[in-house]
Amino acid sequence: MGLWERLRGAGGRGGSSGVSSADARYLAEWVRTHTGVEGYVEPKTAVTDVTVVLVAADGEWTRRVVGESGAARLAKDLRIPVYDVAKTGYPQRMRDHDARKRVERHRALEDELRDL
Repeated sequence: MGLWERLRGAGGRGGSSGVSSADARYLAEWVRTHTGVEGYVEPKTAVTDVTVVLVAADGEWTRRVVGESGAARLAKDLRIPVYDVAKTGYPQRMRDHDARKRVERHRALEDELRDL
């Protein structure tokens, strides 16, 4: 069974049976194009199924729904460490990245308004 089939699960659907094929391709490509990637599994909520946040060494991150079975296979199939966010929390580099992006957006808005 290939990477896509393992991530998608038996039915090839998202949700509790696994990751959609589009999301599986996206996650694999994201890991391939970023360095130092770690996964943080988020629990199911009233609004979303189990999700994973991939965080690169520079703090850049992405989130996708993976379902319970997809989350269990991520570490093996993508060859990255995966943590339970309820136990470890989010890494500081992720929060630092978000803070830098907020400052950049604020400065860009100020520059745009100044040019009016």
